[in-house]
Amino acid sequence: MSKNLFIALEGIDGSGKTTQIPKIAAFLQENGHKVYATAEPTRGPIGRMIRDIFAGKMEGDHRVIAALFAADRLQHLLDEKDGLIRKLEEGYTVLTDRYYLSSYAYHGVHTDLDWVVESNRISKELLQPDVHIYIDMDPVVSMQRINATRPSAELYETEENLRSVKNAYEIAISRIENQEKIARVNGNDSVDKVFKDVKKILEQFM
Repeated sequence: MSKNLFIALEGIDGSGKTTQIPKIAAFLQENGHKVYATAEPTRGPIGRMIRDIFAGKMEGDHRVIAALFAADRLQHLLDEKDGLIRKLEEGYTVLTDRYYLSSYAYHGVHTDLDWVVESNRISKELLQPDVHIYIDMDPVVSMQRINATRPSAELYETEENLRSVKNAYEIAISRIENQEKIARVNGNDSVDKVFKDVKKILEQFM
């Protein structure tokens, strides 16, 4: 079997990550990987709290949200049954929709970026992706997709915020691109073209 990998898919809301995840998982399986696909925030207790804040069911300051994401990520890594580290040890290729680069971008817009980076330091030390795949997307197109496919937008889903997050992604990427593998694809292309570009990236590791 091929060497198992840890792959993080990144991008602003509406960039198509959710659409690409099952396609990528199927491609990896076809190439000999057993795949564990997951997402952040998780479906665990902390992740559900984050989702409730996003849906307007709870109040949460941006600093609280950033801290909750850091805690949810640690649980995502360290859970004894379904944690990312455990799944990698079991031989799975792990594919996650968002990881710490998302926190750098989304939370760095609303609070001190250095604090966000530090709050995720343990997660980064525990496990870095073999590759962060960043789907680079025009926020106008992202909002068009969000409005066309969802009954209502969540907390961060405004064009103004997505523009800020897109800029923050560039800052975040510049902080880690000399130490970690970042691959960029054009999310404004068709779903099939994005998938083709992602496959080319993954083939470098297979």
